[in-house]
Amino acid sequence: MARRTLIRAVLFLCGVAAAPPLVSSWAADVSLVQVAPGIYVRPGAVEDATAANDDAIANIGFIVGRDAVAVIDPGGAAADGARLRARITAITALPIRYLIYTHVHPDHVLGAVAFAADHPVVVAHARFAAAWGERGAYYRLGLARILGGDPAQAGDALPPTQAVDTTVDIDLGGRMLHVAAYGAAHTDSDLTVYDDQTRTLWAGDLLFQDRIPALDGSLTGWLTVLGQLKALPAVRVVPGHGPAQLPWPAGAADEERYLTTLVRDVRALLKRGGDIDAAATTVAQSEKGRWKLFDAYNGRNAITAFKQLEWEDPP
Repeated sequence: MARRTLIRAVLFLCGVAAAPPLVSSWAADVSLVQVAPGIYVRPGAVEDATAANDDAIANIGFIVGRDAVAVIDPGGAAADGARLRARITAITALPIRYLIYTHVHPDHVLGAVAFAADHPVVVAHARFAAAWGERGAYYRLGLARILGGDPAQAGDALPPTQAVDTTVDIDLGGRMLHVAAYGAAHTDSDLTVYDDQTRTLWAGDLLFQDRIPALDGSLTGWLTVLGQLKALPAVRVVPGHGPAQLPWPAGAADEERYLTTLVRDVRALLKRGGDIDAAATTVAQSEKGRWKLFDAYNGRNAITAFKQLEWEDPP
């Protein structure tokens, strides 16, 4: 149990499962959802990574322009990425010219190896390369153990070739994508993609629905970024986990409530002299029952929030 807990902590969103190696069928049966003209999403399983789901637990997909395709998050393992690529080529013969990572977590990244032959421009946050250098080997090792021990099954990232520290525009031909980088929020390497043609925001893991958010960056920073995203003129959003699309900005309400509850409860605990152990068992318990995987992640979120907020001035 201790080793499982350690790997879960390392993988963050790709928790450990005890399932033996299986022939994956779950992800192969999941349909693409066209959330707007030319924008396709493969919804992920609201689960932790297992051999049965191939770490296909994140919402991934692609956007088709007149001249080219941009992949937004290539999937959680080599097979997940290969399935996504096959679906792209079944829909369009246009070249896959861009691959965009919304952040560093493995369920969004490790399928990139399936796109190596396309030689895409790999777009990532300016801090992605350093974060992957620190974590990538651990992510691959942990996932390989889940999938049966073969590192090739785990997949790998393609190195970024275009780093974004503020914003960059990507032209797919008659369709401009606006890519924006943020300070520490869900992670320290979050990007969003906005398609103004359809007013669609692809938020990555800056937005969770159904599955409990996982805090790996800055709690207060995340709330700040959510406020910035809510000001965009988007009418729909693709969350990193949950349904293929949600209305925007209404789709932020559940996550914003949860993150605000973390802040409120941790500050109340600090005010009455509570310790970090109490945080793990008491903070945000009012949210229990509203989120899948709550018991697996809320305690860790509470501990991370406690460490961050204990050094702040009292509200």
